[in-house]
Amino acid sequence: MLVSTPLADEILRAAVRIAAEGGDGLHAALDALDAPIYVTDPTGLVTHFNRACIGFSGRTPAVGKDRWCVTWKLYTTEGAFLPDGLCPMAVAIREKRPIRGVTAIAERPNGERVAFMPLPTPIFRDGALIGAVNMLIDVSDVRQVEDFRVQADRCRRLARGLSDRRTADVLIGMAAEYAAKAAALEQASRLVAMA
Repeated sequence: MLVSTPLADEILRAAVRIAAEGGDGLHAALDALDAPIYVTDPTGLVTHFNRACIGFSGRTPAVGKDRWCVTWKLYTTEGAFLPDGLCPMAVAIREKRPIRGVTAIAERPNGERVAFMPLPTPIFRDGALIGAVNMLIDVSDVRQVEDFRVQADRCRRLARGLSDRRTADVLIGMAAEYAAKAAALEQASRLVAMA
């Protein structure tokens, strides 16, 4: 998993530079980047994608047919269906500005869902919009860390309010397990992001 870090920013800058330069080596250059990255034309049609996009979306994007995104289906973090024309990449192209700080849910064809942060970035040449690059950062594990922490806190609060020591001890044990899961997942996320 790649989280928003200086490394992610560096990868995105490289992808934008590579896409702006274009040329025959664009596909190979994008494949050299570990994060799921795709490129669109100024109308939002997908023109290039790297192998990481296939793994992330669970499908092979259709160049020249898929518009705005490479995922099968999109949802808001509240679970509402997000039409492609309202996705962050569509907004970035229409408004000709990068979109940051948004999280969405991608559904793969097998029904699996993954929370991610898109980083759609328009590309300009001589002041004209020539396309856009989007890097997709899987944040599902990061969100799970917070869920584990919330569960650990809830177990501790419940344990403090109980007079039954046996039940309180069980809840304290559950809190420790949730906290350990959060710590292990956070550590694994850091190691993967550094790789």
